[in-house]
Amino acid sequence: MFVIPIPAFMDNYIWALHDGKTAIVVDPGAAAPVESFLREQQLVLGGILITHHHDDHQGGVAELLASRTSSTGQSIPVVGPAAETIQGCTYAVREGSTVVFAQPKLELTVMEVPGHTAGHVAYFGDVAGPVLFCGDTLFASGCGRLFEGTAAQMHASLQRLAALPGDTQVYCAHEYTGPNVHFARTIEPQNQDLIAWEKSVKKLRKVGQPTLPTTLAHELKVNPFLRVDEAAVRETLSSHYGKQGALESAKAFELLRSWKDGFS
Repeated sequence: MFVIPIPAFMDNYIWALHDGKTAIVVDPGAAAPVESFLREQQLVLGGILITHHHDDHQGGVAELLASRTSSTGQSIPVVGPAAETIQGCTYAVREGSTVVFAQPKLELTVMEVPGHTAGHVAYFGDVAGPVLFCGDTLFASGCGRLFEGTAAQMHASLQRLAALPGDTQVYCAHEYTGPNVHFARTIEPQNQDLIAWEKSVKKLRKVGQPTLPTTLAHELKVNPFLRVDEAAVRETLSSHYGKQGALESAKAFELLRSWKDGFS
């Protein structure tokens, strides 16, 4: 099984899982890049996974379905969160649902991770090791904005993801790593893992290479949104906001997310 990023828009990644014959695509916000990839790789589209309802994650679904229905009459399975409106959805999934594809052979478990949107889901499974398709919940060195959910929900969602095996390959949906690392270094300027990571990110982006996938073990070292209870993060929050006293983890996360929202 191969997991390949298909670039879309300015900074989206549509992830394609394929076995050399059939592909499953995750969050196809646009159809054209997917069609080009399938054509170049001589692959058949076998299914679509959607993490949440934002148009840059599902905007290409209707076109992908229409082009195939008109030519072959085959029904392409579309999996998406039951709590959100997903175009063409044939399998609405919730917490604990199991998603199974025969080709390519794939089994994923659904996790509800509200915060970015109210019904956001992530897909966790095994593709030669643990993998996570988390949409806009967790980013490399960052996390998604709170458009519909609360800070407490997002914090809880991130904690659930952080509890997965450390070697889990994290396939998030945007190339936001450079700006995220810039913010993370502001929060933890002495973090040696972050300093090394920043250098790696700059080298990768200079030659147009993705910074993804990341791993959960790596994120626990360099992602401030997973490190809100670290002393260095708390000290920076106290300095930025003034003396806060003892903060609950969710409140510390809320302050950090608010800071990032206005950060440039």
